[in-house]
Amino acid sequence: MMDINEIREYLPQRYPFLLVDRVLELELGESIVAYKNMTFNESVFQGHFPDHPVFPGVMIIEAMAQTAGLLGFKTMDKKPSEGSIYLFVGVDNARFKRQVIPGDRLMMKAKILNEKRGIWKFECEASVDGELAARAIIMCADRKA
Repeated sequence: MMDINEIREYLPQRYPFLLVDRVLELELGESIVAYKNMTFNESVFQGHFPDHPVFPGVMIIEAMAQTAGLLGFKTMDKKPSEGSIYLFVGVDNARFKRQVIPGDRLMMKAKILNEKRGIWKFECEASVDGELAARAIIMCADRKA
């Protein structure tokens, strides 16, 4: 549905912090399904942890926030190049259930819960091979860049 070139139009992050590789499903105003392929070449694995590489939980949260951001940007029909920025402003009820390691495909889902005064709330999940890796409620704010 969205390849990396289109994703880069909607997310201002760049390597090594762009954490969405492809969008598989997108229902404007409703939900999104995207993924990030984990390769041993990810810079974070060089230090977390060299002998037992694990993708950090905080980076899983960021990947889910970027996925939610894509849904928000597309729903609002806005892009960073037009002066809009979507800021990560909060996370509630974060839980981690499974480690994410090189070779995994981190599948991310986000669903819009509500929007009030430019603050969007999303229910997010990340999984590997159908097994829940993390979940959280993520809040983002639409602001001028």
